[in-house]
Amino acid sequence: MSVNVTSEIGKIDGVIVHTPGSEVENMTPQNAERALYSDILNLSVAGKEYSSFNKILQKFTKVYEVRELLDDILKNEEAKTSLIDSICNNENILDLNEQLVDLSSQELSKAFIEGLPLVNNNLTKYLSGGRYSLEPLHNFFFTRDASMTIRDKVLIAKMSSKVREREAIIMESIFNYHPELSAETVSPVKSKFYNDKITIEGGDVLIPREDILLVGVGARTTSQGVDFIIERVKEKGERRHLVIQELPLKPESFIHLDMVFTFVDKDKCMIYEPVIRNNNNLKTIHIVVDNGKVESITEKKDVIAVLNELGMNLTPVNCGGTSDPWIQEREQWHSGANLFAMAPGKVIGYGRNERTIEELNKHGLEVINSEDVFSGKVLLEDYDKFVVTLPGSELARGGGGCRCMTMPVNRQKVDW
Repeated sequence: MSVNVTSEIGKIDGVIVHTPGSEVENMTPQNAERALYSDILNLSVAGKEYSSFNKILQKFTKVYEVRELLDDILKNEEAKTSLIDSICNNENILDLNEQLVDLSSQELSKAFIEGLPLVNNNLTKYLSGGRYSLEPLHNFFFTRDASMTIRDKVLIAKMSSKVREREAIIMESIFNYHPELSAETVSPVKSKFYNDKITIEGGDVLIPREDILLVGVGARTTSQGVDFIIERVKEKGERRHLVIQELPLKPESFIHLDMVFTFVDKDKCMIYEPVIRNNNNLKTIHIVVDNGKVESITEKKDVIAVLNELGMNLTPVNCGGTSDPWIQEREQWHSGANLFAMAPGKVIGYGRNERTIEELNKHGLEVINSEDVFSGKVLLEDYDKFVVTLPGSELARGGGGCRCMTMPVNRQKVDW
């Protein structure tokens, strides 16, 4: 499959996901904050909800599982050695190298994702009180963050938290070694432009149109991360518009731009109005890069205003409705604005966000319950525009929605 994504809404032809496993339960209330969670999840419930999400995707596109892709590349000795070395060096666990080398590909992929139990074979380990010598990747089912397909290349994230860096290392190896997804990767850490203030995560990077990048700057992506993108664009010598939106640092539900802004259709976007329209000193900046230099940097009213200036003519749909700020706040907290477009006007989101779903319906999207799709009561191909509602009582407590859980590999071009 060729790697190519030039919009947020083009018909999805391939997507990478990770079905959550025991790694999401391998935490306690004491270490949940370290794992970037505000609560601990029930895997049996989250697993059923995720299954519904995955089955809807499979009706629409080719779905790749991280675990299966990782199993595949670890059968390649070069990939296996490279990945073990990268992880051991990054996490300063060189003493585990030999133990990891001896594992089979399936055992190793399990260890990389679910963790490797600590063997108390010396006093330091015994006194540490730790449970793992290789920590579980509690957040990996949010596959959006660790890598981003931008046109025909894959940008590898520089994660803001050390506990998630292995996710990016794994995704880079998958794209470097897997024969079905082989693609050129761009890693800030390996770039001549790198400095230690750069962080970029996929939840903050949206592609409105082939010539536009929309990037959130806040708790997870820094201004230096945007500067790295600018330098890359300058190297290409092409004309690009970068629209930058500052985000509040608190609460944690604002960690990424896609928690307050996602695309629904050619002419519609989902917004959390208090941040996007009433942004309280949060800057929206338009940067034009052309012919190897920054042509202009100007401050704009808001994201929608600048995208409209660029010819997108977007109508905003309000997360949580328009009548009650408390409902808006509650539904944004549960990822109401975090929709995933499978094609123009064909999106999926959590059904628990009832006012958000009502707003989508008012804007012309038919509301379809995922269970009606699975039972055969409803055929998606019978509808031109729709929102499929998924169960999300447990998944939403993990701090993300449907866009967070998808990493597109290929989308068809949009006929604007």
